[in-house]
Amino acid sequence: MKKKAEWPRRLRSYDWFGGTGKNAIMHRSWMKNQGLPADTFDGRPIIGICNTWSELTPCNAHLRDLAERVKRGVYEAGGFPVEFPVFSVGESTLRPTAMMFRNLAAMDVEEAIRGNPVDGVVLLGGCDKTTPSLLMGAASVDIPVILVSGGPMLNGKWRGKDVGSGTAIWQFSEMVKSGEMSLDEFMDAEQGMARSAGSCMTMGTASTMASMAEALGMTLPGNAAIPAVDARRRVISQLSGRRIVDMVKEDLKPSDILTKEAFENAIRVNGAVGGSTNAVLHLLALAGRIGVDLSLDDWDRLGREVPTIVNLQPSGKHLMEEFYYAGGLPVVIKAVGEMGLLHKDAITVTGDTIWAGVKDVVNYNDDVIVPREKALTQSGGIAVLRGNLAPKGAVLKPSAASPHLMQHKGRAVVFESIEDYHARINRDDLDIDETCIMVLKYCGPKGYPGMAEVGNMGLPPKVLKKGITDMIRISDARMSGTAYGTVILHTAPEAADGGPLALVQNGDIIAVDVPARTIQLEVSDEELAKRRAAWVSPVKPLNGGYGGLYVKSVMQADTGADLDFLVGPRGSEIPNNRDSH
Repeated sequence: MKKKAEWPRRLRSYDWFGGTGKNAIMHRSWMKNQGLPADTFDGRPIIGICNTWSELTPCNAHLRDLAERVKRGVYEAGGFPVEFPVFSVGESTLRPTAMMFRNLAAMDVEEAIRGNPVDGVVLLGGCDKTTPSLLMGAASVDIPVILVSGGPMLNGKWRGKDVGSGTAIWQFSEMVKSGEMSLDEFMDAEQGMARSAGSCMTMGTASTMASMAEALGMTLPGNAAIPAVDARRRVISQLSGRRIVDMVKEDLKPSDILTKEAFENAIRVNGAVGGSTNAVLHLLALAGRIGVDLSLDDWDRLGREVPTIVNLQPSGKHLMEEFYYAGGLPVVIKAVGEMGLLHKDAITVTGDTIWAGVKDVVNYNDDVIVPREKALTQSGGIAVLRGNLAPKGAVLKPSAASPHLMQHKGRAVVFESIEDYHARINRDDLDIDETCIMVLKYCGPKGYPGMAEVGNMGLPPKVLKKGITDMIRISDARMSGTAYGTVILHTAPEAADGGPLALVQNGDIIAVDVPARTIQLEVSDEELAKRRAAWVSPVKPLNGGYGGLYVKSVMQADTGADLDFLVGPRGSEIPNNRDSH
């Protein structure tokens, strides 16, 4: 366990506010226009509250209230809180896709922390990309931080049934196309899907990333699952405000917590909760920021032995409210530890081990968090497939897939773009049946751009009307964590980068063997060489602005799709330690 730093000591903020020189006086006097007493700058920890609040990010629209609760905790512990905004990456509204701006948001977080006089930071997030962007940016600076999630919405309700945000949309949309649900019923169901503040109440990407943050040790125990409108969400916010002050005094930083062992714990917990495939991208990117060697092989190796024991949509039937009332993520972490799959000595923001925070918790509902022998799948986690179609890997979520499609060979039905898919999928003359494999191109990091959540393509009506609800789908895109199905994603290299996916043609045979972890295009090397020689990318380049920078610098999905110049720790020192005054 890390030795605590001496206290009192000179803090980072002293470089701005300490002493009697001209610069210190200017810095203090400008801050005092907010009505601050002189002893505010007596050497106490100055705590930044990094807030992704935005009314354009519905999942995070309540974070202003939580910020006030954090401030109470900071004051109670003897610190001085200062709230500041950063770019809020809203999954539900931001175009072309929120993933394109995760790295931009992380840059904002990083430079806002590095360039300002703060000794520690409370990160406030919730929506899918806000949590990884906060952690990525903070990790690059490496001063004490703690994360507080906004929490999930209350369960959706419609006609006496629980309705999962996102998951219900995919399900009901397919039912409308098959004739099982009327359009009027679909519109009526909309009213009950999102009935409180908070993020998706399924085990979608928001809840997954909140779980990953807790499993990594970057939150207080129990943070991930508390509903947004439950009073205990305010309590944990206030407690986190208290804790960050002590973390500054102890000098407990992300680099002390985000070790290889912490990432391995998170990967195994992801398998146990049936977490989103998006977690693969975000944890790979976060590991790159902190300098931990993490790869797709780690995801596959660690996930194979973990059963999915959380019975939540989209893999199961319950929602996040039930998960919290059953005991939440601490119960899952304890179960993973009892399976012998947890690094129990990994340090968390509490300053203690992860095991110390969970060893005494109780499971209050074994239909929500099920025993190992009743697991949704005995080999959960994320399956990483490789072969001539995905030399650098592709991912699949077994807990949300159909067992009968785990080994399948089928004829490719190719969509050259998402526009091509929308133009043809509902046509009666589309040459497709349930044995085919749907292939979508040019939706990866460079191709879309931003790697949109379009990989879980809806099935054609002519197949749905037969009662078929799943087919294999392959793309270089992502899918929402709320989605389900036998969907192979993140194919790398992507089509727009010249990956083999670009060379697939209608009628080609593709063989998928998930147990063997293979994905093979049954076309000869000679034929593929001919196709490559004739291939010209149809993707129009972006010029200028962040879009141009993104396409030029974004890495492939197998390394987390960060920007290449952002990888690696950089520290908190201001460049050249210059002071402009």
